[in-house]
Amino acid sequence: MQDYIQKRVIEICEYILESHATVRRAAQVFQVSKSTVHKDMTERLPSLNKQLARDIKAILEYNKAERHLRGGEATRRKYKDLHEQLAQ
Repeated sequence: MQDYIQKRVIEICEYILESHATVRRAAQVFQVSKSTVHKDMTERLPSLNKQLARDIKAILEYNKAERHLRGGEATRRKYKDLHEQLAQ
């Protein structure tokens, strides 16, 4: 694995561990695709540091379990805002 990829993997890992960020958020911050972040965390990180990979896996699984709730909340806010605009 090339040095710049190893550096990126570790930087993204540290960011996710500190902020419990989603893959989407980490991709935005580091200006890479979601698939790159996912591949870095699930395939490349375990070869660099198994303990960090386990910690990241737990965060990613938690975020995946919460995903449907976040989507529902966003939809609820969207229609609440729309209703408030129409009421004005």
